[in-house]
Amino acid sequence: MKKKLTFLLPVILTLVVLLSGCSTKVPKYNAKQKLGPQINYTITGIDAGAGIMASTQTALSKYGLTQNNWQLQTSSTAAMTSTLDKAIKHKQPIVITGWQPHWMFTKYPIKFLKDPKQVYGKTESIHTIVRKGLQKEQPQAYQMLDRFNWTPAEMSQVMMQINNGKDPQKAAQEWIKANPSKVHAWTQGIRKVAGKPTIKLTYVAWDSEIASTNVVAEVLRSLGYNVTTQAMEMQPMWASIATNVADAQVAAWLPTTSAKYYHDYQGKFVDLGPNLKGARVGLAVPKYMTNINSIEDLKNK
Repeated sequence: MKKKLTFLLPVILTLVVLLSGCSTKVPKYNAKQKLGPQINYTITGIDAGAGIMASTQTALSKYGLTQNNWQLQTSSTAAMTSTLDKAIKHKQPIVITGWQPHWMFTKYPIKFLKDPKQVYGKTESIHTIVRKGLQKEQPQAYQMLDRFNWTPAEMSQVMMQINNGKDPQKAAQEWIKANPSKVHAWTQGIRKVAGKPTIKLTYVAWDSEIASTNVVAEVLRSLGYNVTTQAMEMQPMWASIATNVADAQVAAWLPTTSAKYYHDYQGKFVDLGPNLKGARVGLAVPKYMTNINSIEDLKNK
């Protein structure tokens, strides 16, 4: 038996090396072949409760992609961006659910696919939503939240720092220190509160919302508040404001991404309006996929 094992061992090791070599060999995108079979007709998505996932299911239907066995893969933001990173490095084909502002559009050469049926809408705004009664009970916090607004470029500065490994709270503190005039516009004339009253912020754990929530939290702390933050799925985040479990969220993508929850909880919250304009959601692919420029191309090319 020992002799047989000794004889077979080199053969087994050779097979292992060959198999591992095959598994690590990554096929590059081939524009001469149909895209679907190259990626198993799969769109790489994020968490199931995200509004962009519901919109993508609608897109699959409206563009007739379900008839061609296209499917949406539930994942997470971190897993999706990790998969994107590997695909970009090897020039693999990939289709993802994308949104902007997000650091991936700065770090990677990717592009949105055209959406002629307007399933994802045009540009969106991110709104600040607060609980009823906050204006009367915590007027200083309400006023600061009502004034909070910034640009996609400013948000991206914080997101990139976090993506590079910086603690979100530290990244927010550094951005605030580097942008005193912006922060002054949010806080001018607001007196500090006494007694460190608590303000609870809820958010969806997307990179954009991690950035905005941490910046808002730090500014509120500078006004004397004891601020707590909690990441949630989208539906519980909206429910937390509607039921007064939390005080505010700055993560409402409207009019499309958060439309369902905005409608479901209408009348149970206060909409302070946009804190960021020019946001966008949709499907995205690497720019080296030069012949894939529209969602319709997923079916036809």
